This record gives sequence, structure tokens and C-alpha cells, in this order.
Amino acid sequence: MSPSKRYKEAAKLVDEDKRYTIEEAVAILKKMPHAKYDETLEISCQLNIDPKQTEQTVRGSVVLPAGTGKKVQVLVFCEPEKEAEAKEAGADHIGSQELADKIMKEGWFEFDCCIATPSMMKVVSKLGKVLGPRGLMPSPKTGTVTDNVVYAIKEAKRGKIDFRMDKAACIHVGLGKISFSAEALTENIKAFIEALNASRPASTKGDLIKSLYVSSTISPSLRLVL
Repeated sequence: MSPSKRYKEAAKLVDEDKRYTIEEAVAILKKMPHAKYDETLEISCQLNIDPKQTEQTVRGSVVLPAGTGKKVQVLVFCEPEKEAEAKEAGADHIGSQELADKIMKEGWFEFDCCIATPSMMKVVSKLGKVLGPRGLMPSPKTGTVTDNVVYAIKEAKRGKIDFRMDKAACIHVGLGKISFSAEALTENIKAFIEALNASRPASTKGDLIKSLYVSSTISPSLRLVL
């Protein structure tokens, strides 16, 4: 399939041989012709990591200063005595085994973030094969396995995202909407890069990030200066 007219016009603004500062890249993305919907600003990076070395797996989370631009649906697995506080904190779906059954038997995934108390992991762990590939599996490393469900829910609602290296040692996440101000998008990108570097495995040698690109949902990408 040949590139669309919109894509070709956007590509004219990009020098494939240049590495852009975050501010330069955001300014160009904002100038590009966009789709009728509010596109997501996306960041993709290749890491200097051997994905076969499990101790070098990169995983973390970050609360984006300007948020994600979307309403986050939060699912909480917790004990009955915590359900009231989870609901008050803003959880959209709350329960235990019945929710696990709904996910497994009905293929239900109407949520963006999954939080669980430690004692509920005996139920949630059985969902690893379906939640893991979608980036939804709760983990202590990202603060989504916790007894403090109120804090975890509020963090998710105000723009927390999780990131994890895939089998090719790459990470790809959305960092807000292209309609955000240039300053807000720049802040989100910088916050992600800072969190990514903070998640660097102790055994990693040299620079963690090999390459870094930003784009909107259907635009050409721009390579960033590291």
C-alpha cells in the first residue's frame, strides 16, 4: 500500500539523516497534517540490552506530568474489605475470582490498568498468559501489586504508564495526545526518558538507549539526539 497524501506531506518536514532535539521534534510533529481524530504521540526505542539475559529485562513506570490524554479504566483485584476504598478512589472495576473468570472465559479486557493486592496474586497469577502480552499484568516493580490500592489507583488515573522491554529489546509507548501543547509533550517525553534510564539494569554496560524515535499515530518518525 502506497503512503497517503497526508503522510507524504508530513514526510517533507523530516530529514531522515538528522537527529533532533526533543523540542525540535515536537515542533515538527505539531506542524504535520493530522488525522481527524486526536493522534497519540508515540516514542520507540532500541536498547543496548541482550533480551536473552533475563536479569537485564528493563521494566518500569512513570507518571506523565501532562497525563496521557485518555480516561484510564482501572481494574482492581482486592479483598472485600478494601472494595469500598477502591471505589472511592476511582476504580472502575473491582472484584476477585469473578473478574478473573470473566477475563479468562469471556476474553474481557475493558480496562487499561490492573492493580492487585499481594494476597490476590494467587488469583491474578493464573492470568499471566493473557495479561502479560497486553502489558496489563500487575507487578511490584511498577507499583501495581500493593496493599495501598488507593495510591495506586490515583497514580493510574493521573497519568501513570508502565513500560517493558519486548523480546527484541525495544520499548514502544504512548506519551499523550498531539493536541497537547508543545511544552506538555516535551515534559512527558523527558519524564519517560528519565524513568527509562532509572530502570537501567546494574549489569548493563555502556549507554542503555541505542536509538530513540518519536512520531504521532500515523506520521513519519523523527530520531532524537541521545
